[in-house]
Amino acid sequence: MTLNDFIKTLGLVGTGGQAKMLIQSGEVMVNGVWETRRRRKLFPGDAIELLGTKVIVAQDGGSQ
Repeated sequence: MTLNDFIKTLGLVGTGGQAKMLIQSGEVMVNGVWETRRRRKLFPGDAIELLGTKVIVAQDGGSQ
């Protein structure tokens, strides 16, 4: 799953455009590193931080 799709799936944003803006403006961290690539591939165990929320990508691609 891509970072953009994962953020939309979490329901933290209303649209894909909002997810894109968050990522490209540097407001999202993946594994403690600022990420600006919206198509970044995510893997189980990756830690995503945005909008004061931290989630871990689960084995099935969902969140923990």
